[in-house]
Amino acid sequence: MSTVNRSNTDSSPFLLMGIPGLEALHVWISIPFCFTYIMTLLGNSMVLLTVRLNKSLHEPMYYFISMLAVIDLIFSTAVVPKMLGVFWLGSREIGFEACFIQMFFIHTFTAVESGVLLAMSFDRYIAICKPLRYNTILTSSRTIQLGLLSLARGAGVMTPLMCLLTSLPYCKTRVIPHSYCEHMAVVELACADPAVSDLYSLIVATLLVGTDSVFITFSYGMILRSVMRLPSQEARLKALRTCGSHVSVILLFYIGGLLSMYLQMFSFGLAPHVQVLVADFYVTVPPMLNPLIYGIKMKQIQEGIFKLVGQLAGLSISQAD
Repeated sequence: MSTVNRSNTDSSPFLLMGIPGLEALHVWISIPFCFTYIMTLLGNSMVLLTVRLNKSLHEPMYYFISMLAVIDLIFSTAVVPKMLGVFWLGSREIGFEACFIQMFFIHTFTAVESGVLLAMSFDRYIAICKPLRYNTILTSSRTIQLGLLSLARGAGVMTPLMCLLTSLPYCKTRVIPHSYCEHMAVVELACADPAVSDLYSLIVATLLVGTDSVFITFSYGMILRSVMRLPSQEARLKALRTCGSHVSVILLFYIGGLLSMYLQMFSFGLAPHVQVLVADFYVTVPPMLNPLIYGIKMKQIQEGIFKLVGQLAGLSISQAD
């Protein structure tokens, strides 16, 4: 009996179910996730190349957009390849350490993205409300410092959570009814009271999301008030278009995250596969849509992407000749 207990509480691998109840459809379900991942890689890489090669885009606003592209690439890569392995190859096993590393990346870069979105709202506030001081307040070095601060904050608050979770004994079962190591799905496998880790995660999520969303709302409230005071309608429309892409990404991030979190906490009578699918789409769809939103709503990014595509097409033609 003691041998069984030790084996149940050691660091043996977990098993991912994929989509509970829809295992027979995994191959078909994988198609949209594969498509979104390919589009995520292409879209965010294109944004990074566009900002990198176009010197006119070497400004704080586009540096923040580049940070979001890097976050989306890391975030989706931490989840989707293993998810596709489960769907395509039946590769359900994930190591104990690998599971919590994946969880760490998901939560850390969610927090980092929230911080970058806050920094972007501050950038737009300074640009529209205090334009004469913009170049002195937001230099390139300060922009990078804000990005690093967001990264340090995310990693700093998530490291204690991972320590709390890895210290719990997992002896109920090794099967995770999910497509990736989702926090709540893993904690339910613990055979000890996870009250401390639950309280910590609740406090961190409330403080991070609550504080960031309040400051973001305040910034865009001030921006809207300043925009409405502009004498020129063209100037008002230009400012609103620039902020429109940011607001779209913010709404996609926060509303999608809250929806996914509440569906994991409260089933609302939904089938388990619906809850898992919502969570899967949250970690795959926004990273794909973000570069599309910027490409559609921001003329500078759009023109830069078209220019880059034209250069790449011209290069391939010249090499063929």
